[in-house]
Amino acid sequence: MRAGLRSHGVRLLLLVLLCALALQLAFLLRIAAMRWIDPQSTTFQRSEIARLLQERGRVAWAQEWVDLSRISSALQQAVIASEDAAFVDHRGIDWEAVESAWDRNQRAQARAERQARRSQRPANARVVGGSTITQQLAKNLLLSGERTALRKAQEAVLTLMLEVMLDKRRILEIYLNSVEWGEGLFGAQAAARHYFRVDAARLGVEPAARLAVMLPAPKRFEKQPASAYVLGRSAVIVARMPAVELP
Repeated sequence: MRAGLRSHGVRLLLLVLLCALALQLAFLLRIAAMRWIDPQSTTFQRSEIARLLQERGRVAWAQEWVDLSRISSALQQAVIASEDAAFVDHRGIDWEAVESAWDRNQRAQARAERQARRSQRPANARVVGGSTITQQLAKNLLLSGERTALRKAQEAVLTLMLEVMLDKRRILEIYLNSVEWGEGLFGAQAAARHYFRVDAARLGVEPAARLAVMLPAPKRFEKQPASAYVLGRSAVIVARMPAVELP
C-alpha cells in the first residue's frame, strides 16, 4: 500500500515538473520570437483592459509602436537614468540595487513601526523597488501582478531569458513601447503626444526627464504631470543623463 502511494507521489511529482518545464519552454519560445515580432500586448495591458471594461464599460486606449530609432535619445537616457542606471552593464538583475532597496525598505519599516507605536496606528511603510528595466519588462510582459515568492522566482527566470535571447537595444525598445504612462496610455509615442503634443522622436531633455519621473506611479502623476515633485525630480534626472550610456 505504502509502495503504491509512493509510486503515485513520484508520478505526480514528475508530472508537475514536466508541466513546469513545458511552461518555461513556452515562455522561452515567445521571448525568442520577440527578436523579430513586436509583442501586440502585455499581460499587464490585458488586465488593464479587463479592469476598465468592468469598472467603466469602455476602454480609452492610446498606444503606437515605434522603432527605437524613432524614440529620442533624450527619453532613452532619462528612463535609464531614472529606472536602471546600470542597464547596459548588468545581466538582468542588479544585485547592488536589490541590496540597496532592501536596506532602505528595512529602515523605512523600522521608522513606520516607531511611528505606529506612538500614534497607535498600523505601520505603513512605502516599499522601494530595486527592479531593473529587464525585470520590469518580464513582469509586465508575461506575468500577473500578484506578489508571491513563486512569481518573483518566475520573474527572475524570465529576466534571464530576456537577457539571453534579446540584446539590450531590443529589450529597451519593447519596454519603451509597452510601459504604462497613464490610465490606458502605453508607450513612448502615445505619452509624448498626450503630454507634450510631439512625436517621441522630438522629445527634448526636460520633457523626457518628466516622463521618466512618472514611470514608477503613472496613474498618480498623470493628473499633475507638472507638479513640484515631478519638476524637482526631473531636474535630478537631467543632471544624471549625460553620464548614461545607451545600448
